[in-house]
Amino acid sequence: MSALDQIRIAVADTDADILRCFDVMHELRPALKREEFIERVRRQERQAGYRIAYVEHEGEIRAVAGFRLGEYLAWGMSMYVDDLVTRPTERSRGYGGRLMDWLRSRAVAANCEELHLDSGVQRFAAHRFYLLNRMDITSHHFRMKLR
Repeated sequence: MSALDQIRIAVADTDADILRCFDVMHELRPALKREEFIERVRRQERQAGYRIAYVEHEGEIRAVAGFRLGEYLAWGMSMYVDDLVTRPTERSRGYGGRLMDWLRSRAVAANCEELHLDSGVQRFAAHRFYLLNRMDITSHHFRMKLR
């Protein structure tokens, strides 16, 4: 049995589990504040069906993904991954790959036609990971800051 056979992937349903995901999520989203995190996640759950999945191994959260299911004119029923991050000290150990497999399986079970995510253009290592996980680069995402 390999070490990765002993990991657990779950959805953070309780406030305590959501808060346990903060330190890893903060690696990707450094503007987040611990004292606002649960409230923001709960608000996104209500507004858009946002959920956080996490990989736990030996009692520690190693990777997290924020995702939502929705129907889009452009894509049909799809899973959109808002956030996907592995703790920096745990990268290249299989946690991200297992989480991607879990997300893919969950999307298929929800009858999604596609799985989408955006990634900053500077995140070259992440892009290699996405390409290795059979994702294609299909567009550029543009934004305008309003504040």
